[in-house]
Amino acid sequence: QVQLVESGGGLVQAGGSLRLSCAASGRTFSTYAMAWFRQAPGKGREFVAAISRSGFSTHYADSVKGRFTISRDNAVVYLRMSNVKPEDTALYYCAGRPSAGSSNLYSDRTDYAVWGQGTQATVSS
Repeated sequence: QVQLVESGGGLVQAGGSLRLSCAASGRTFSTYAMAWFRQAPGKGREFVAAISRSGFSTHYADSVKGRFTISRDNAVVYLRMSNVKPEDTALYYCAGRPSAGSSNLYSDRTDYAVWGQGTQATVSS
C-alpha cells in the first residue's frame, strides 16, 4: 500500500510562487496515477491537477490552468503554483490510485483510494 506525505505549504503573497511536494512510499508507486485536490474553509474538496502513471499526460482545473504545473519524479509528485491568487488559499491534498493504463487520468475525488494528510497554502493579497 502506498502512503503519501505532503509538504511545502506556507504563506505567500499574491503573484508569488510556491511548490508543494508529495512523497510516496511503497514499491507500487510507479503504477499509480496521481492528483492534487484542495479544500478551502467552508467548501468541498475540489480537483486541481492530475498526472498519469507515465507522467506524460496531465490535466488541470480551469481555475489553475496556465498557472499550476503538476509533475512527478521517482517517488515524489510536485505541484508548482505560480502567479498565485488569494482564492488559491486552501488545504492541498495529494491523492493516488492504481492505474492500469500508462496515460489514464482521473479527476474525481471518488476515483482515489489513497490520500495524504494535506498541506496548507495561504495567499495574502
